[in-house]
Amino acid sequence: MQAFIGASLLSSSAAQPKRKPFEIYDRRLQGFTLRVQSTGVRSYYARFGRNRRVVLGKVGTLAPEEARERCQKVLGHFAHGRHPLHGIGGTDAITLGMFIADTYTTWVKASRPRTAANTLEKLHRLFRTWYPEPLTAITLERIESWKARRLNAGRSAATVLRDLFTLSSVLRRAVTVGELTENPVRRVDKPRIDRRGKVRFLDQAEESRLRDALKARDEEMQKLRTAANERRQKRHKELLPRLTHFGDHLTPALLLSMNTGLRRGEVLKLRWACVDFDRRLLTVEGRNAKNRQTRHVPLNEEAMSALQRWREQSGSRRRLFDVATGFRTAWEKLLKRATITRFRWHDLRHHFASRLVQHGVPLNTVRDLLGHSSVAMSLRYAHLAPDQRREAVAKLNEKPLLALTMRLQWDGFPAGSHYRIDSMVEREGLEPSTPAL
Repeated sequence: MQAFIGASLLSSSAAQPKRKPFEIYDRRLQGFTLRVQSTGVRSYYARFGRNRRVVLGKVGTLAPEEARERCQKVLGHFAHGRHPLHGIGGTDAITLGMFIADTYTTWVKASRPRTAANTLEKLHRLFRTWYPEPLTAITLERIESWKARRLNAGRSAATVLRDLFTLSSVLRRAVTVGELTENPVRRVDKPRIDRRGKVRFLDQAEESRLRDALKARDEEMQKLRTAANERRQKRHKELLPRLTHFGDHLTPALLLSMNTGLRRGEVLKLRWACVDFDRRLLTVEGRNAKNRQTRHVPLNEEAMSALQRWREQSGSRRRLFDVATGFRTAWEKLLKRATITRFRWHDLRHHFASRLVQHGVPLNTVRDLLGHSSVAMSLRYAHLAPDQRREAVAKLNEKPLLALTMRLQWDGFPAGSHYRIDSMVEREGLEPSTPAL
């Protein structure tokens, strides 16, 4: 039903309660709605977008003219990309839950499509009790109290810091669109974390066991496939593809990760078009990289061989590893078989970087290969190159050059004489010169 929503309509029989709820749409202002409940409650609504609406107020507490004015503001805010309730009844009218549902969700899905679902799930899991509260109720003191409870409950500093960044993303967006004047998370005393702590990588014995377990796994799968094809052949059924080199995707994916340092997500999204066998180069596309920057990683002999054999076995499909579920189950079974504990797939990346540093590769080169935005991220591996630091400390065992030069001048040797020149003079039988007075 359409009508002009005003005082005359409210007093007429057309706007009185009936057996079922109904709505009256304003004839002049599209989106302005009067909803009449069977209980007798009558409320003003503003409708906008696709099946979205907000309550403006109830009949009796809000005059129709005021409700119409509020509706115009709501529709105007929505048209300009702001939260519909901005400035209506104070910013306290906008709760955290409303802002996440109406504004943040749309933005995060568009700007961070890969991580949006995880971010929204984490927000609901950690802060759902705050959803009914106004944005302005999320104060510095409240966040500090939440942080202290998390740390006291045994959560690591790194975990709490990541959770704070998630909340900060929402509040930062609220500042951007004008719902808050500041982001209180910025003033929170962030928990300190050791970014250069112990790095988990495989020792020689562990790496040997891992490779042996991979080989045994492939051989078992190949034997099972051969036996299965023999049975199928007897029954005149179509044979399954031969496993000529590997049992499945696990071995080539692991060898590639171990020799390139790629992240698991980067490995899963690799396309054959990104592999240049002629130049022995692998391209990680920016859209699949964590920092959105394309990088090129050289392929060593083992990585090249694994990819060539895997392509021969798997065919020329678009992706290298067309696996929807990833490697978790197979990976966990492999670790158990190799009797390796506390080692994640991501630690293969640490293993790659650690081996490079141990072989004397500069940290800046390691940074470039890993795709880190700054060398600070790669400093966690610095302790694995101890020879240079030992050499630096060993310099203290030698005589300082400046003091030695002064002593040589005093003893009659010219300035600029070679370091340890006194021993050389004795060896060559030279006579010291007389210093100028």
